[in-house]
Amino acid sequence: MYTALVLLLIALTSYFLLKKKRTAALLPDGNYNSLLENQVAYYQKLDAASKVKFKKLVNDFLNDTRIEGVGTEVTELDRVLIASSAVIPIFGFSGWKYKNLTNVILYPDTFDGEFQFEGSNRNICGMVGSGYMNGQMLLSRAALAKGFSKNADKENTAIHEFVHLLDKSDGATDGIPENLIAHEYVAPWLHMMHEEMRRIETGQSDINPYALTNEAEFFAVASEYFFEKPDQFAIKHPDIYRQLCIIFAQDPAVGNN
Repeated sequence: MYTALVLLLIALTSYFLLKKKRTAALLPDGNYNSLLENQVAYYQKLDAASKVKFKKLVNDFLNDTRIEGVGTEVTELDRVLIASSAVIPIFGFSGWKYKNLTNVILYPDTFDGEFQFEGSNRNICGMVGSGYMNGQMLLSRAALAKGFSKNADKENTAIHEFVHLLDKSDGATDGIPENLIAHEYVAPWLHMMHEEMRRIETGQSDINPYALTNEAEFFAVASEYFFEKPDQFAIKHPDIYRQLCIIFAQDPAVGNN
């Protein structure tokens, strides 16, 4: 525990000392194109103009947010996948900034509640910090890579955590992103969540049972499915799909063109 906390404090101290001095080490356009085209299915569906917009948002995110490794070295692919995870949920918004995020800390694999990445009790793939960790996001590289692999199915840990940040932007992580949803949609959205949670409980839903944890986790888990398998989600959960299209101001099933 002590070693992990020391490493974490070193990473955070480094960030605050270097923030004012640094300029973002952005990738050449060729590398962006190659990595995005080969690794990010969401990006592949976009038309030419939307791809230009997506790459600009990736650049903006990398300019605004420091990405550091603890127990691992951050690669160009890591940076592109993290930035893509941030951009996907906000692609339908104009001028959105993650004002509640300054730093992403990348671990090699799962970690525990005391931020240790060694030992037998590691079961956390990602988390948004609170309290003294406010403004920080912790991610497992293994989970990050899996979320963009062909074996990801309906899951993407990094998108899940960025959706939590969107949810938290109104001051409460409660599954109701009041900055994104008009007041008249709040009650219908709560009703949809609770109805689907009952279906999950009785084995009548293909949404990950982790969504039963609370409304915030339902929102994040459903959002993963929405972005990872939009065609499937639209067929199996049409009402929730339409509501998420409204919340995120985009329709990923048609490529957001």
